[in-house]
Amino acid sequence: MTYTRDELIKAVSGQMPEKRWKHTEGVMASAVELAERYGADPVKADLAALLHDVAKYWPIDRQESVVRDNAAAGLNQELLEYDKQLLHSEVGAFVAEKDYGITDREVLDAIRYHTSGRVGMTKMDKIICLADYIEPGRDFPGVDIIRDLAKNSLEEALVAGFDSTISFLLQQRKIIFPMTVLARNDLVRQLAAAKRGQAASAE
Repeated sequence: MTYTRDELIKAVSGQMPEKRWKHTEGVMASAVELAERYGADPVKADLAALLHDVAKYWPIDRQESVVRDNAAAGLNQELLEYDKQLLHSEVGAFVAEKDYGITDREVLDAIRYHTSGRVGMTKMDKIICLADYIEPGRDFPGVDIIRDLAKNSLEEALVAGFDSTISFLLQQRKIIFPMTVLARNDLVRQLAAAKRGQAASAE
């Protein structure tokens, strides 16, 4: 079954509190803006943002069951050993494909990795992850710095975002999902390589 955008909005907004739907609307607007700024498909960005938190308010045991019961479909079992906040991204991508007929891998991966990041993030991955950090309703220490960085570089802004998350988790003495550290390091390497390339071209 193919859903229209309005049908998806009705389905997704009905599964979360009004405040969280406002967050989703903010992520949609920010994702479209970033897509237009950085040359990605704004329609795909809007779709991925619309669905990124579709499973966020499912009971944790339901999310765990989806991951556990679909190992054969490739759902990451390692997530079961880490913070439960990570589950909704993996489950959301699965639900977007299974229940809402989304087949675009770029969109599904952007949903899947919007919380954790990954090594080799696509432009769409970066856009949805960053939009989730900087949407207008977000208010946490350093968010304005991330918003400013996002005006010029997806990578610089995302490194700042991941640094903020990792710092918070360290302060809380919480376990950090390794993929997030690896994603952050990969972005730092990308920035360093870009600077080397700029320096070489200037010689």
